[in-house]
Amino acid sequence: MIVFIARRVALAVFVVLVVTLLVSWAIRLTGDPAIMLAQGAGSVTEEDLQRIRIALGLDRPFLVQYLGFLKGLVTGDFGRSFLGGTPVSLLVGRALPATLLLAFVSLAASILVSIPLGIHAAVHRGKAVDQLIRILSLVGLSFPNFWLAIMMVLVFSIGLGWLPPSGMEDASSLVMPAATMAVILTATNVRLVRTAMLETLSAQYIMVARSKGLRERVVLYKHALRNCAIPLITYIGLQFGGLVGGIVVVEQVFAWPGMGSLAFDAIAARDYPVLQAVITVLAILIVVINLAVDIAYGLVDPRIRAGVS
Repeated sequence: MIVFIARRVALAVFVVLVVTLLVSWAIRLTGDPAIMLAQGAGSVTEEDLQRIRIALGLDRPFLVQYLGFLKGLVTGDFGRSFLGGTPVSLLVGRALPATLLLAFVSLAASILVSIPLGIHAAVHRGKAVDQLIRILSLVGLSFPNFWLAIMMVLVFSIGLGWLPPSGMEDASSLVMPAATMAVILTATNVRLVRTAMLETLSAQYIMVARSKGLRERVVLYKHALRNCAIPLITYIGLQFGGLVGGIVVVEQVFAWPGMGSLAFDAIAARDYPVLQAVITVLAILIVVINLAVDIAYGLVDPRIRAGVS
């Protein structure tokens, strides 16, 4: 297992290096930050723009800038924002917990709802309750997340006045953003759990477990669910990575102060250090999640531990 983890970590480091290199190169094709910073300053000469570039360190060759970024990555110093000079590490440190909180709560709520519903649909295959759950999951998949977010604001905030429309004030501020993400995730996870359980429930060992007189809950949750956990863990792990990376729209609608909002503002302002840091941190987070998924395989299925060792 140690050798397996070491190989995965080495691969993860390589992936992060490739991602940071591509991002560092690509964001410099979006425009000149010096021009953005000089807007509103009246008549600006090329000499003025060049002085701004020198002050920001943009006059140096690309490879020198990238190596400087990697050095800062090792030490945790991502430089300073082009707008205001705030340390980028401080901005990321404020935004990352908000994004992780929203992602974890959304995914946890989805898992708690989708697993019982998916199992219930599989057990009652073809019956009315199965059809109802499948229809509801299809409806949930049909909702664009931005539309669902706007509807929640209109109904629960403006209409009923139950929840705050935006910001991160207290626990109530988390309800609508998390529910928006959870609805989309649950619609997908219910179908996945149902399909995996249908394949597992037809296995011979399930019939043997039932013939032993085990309670149905034990058969479903201890035997069937555990044996179909590998594809579920794989998809949920990938889903969490996509959730963290694709949460920008929901954060914008609810003015949630997370990594998505920070990245959106950095793109608009061509704030290279902030955008580089956000994408790098998210890439590292996704790589770590994938590594955790690989390790979880061995914990769930002893056959994988035997194969690795």
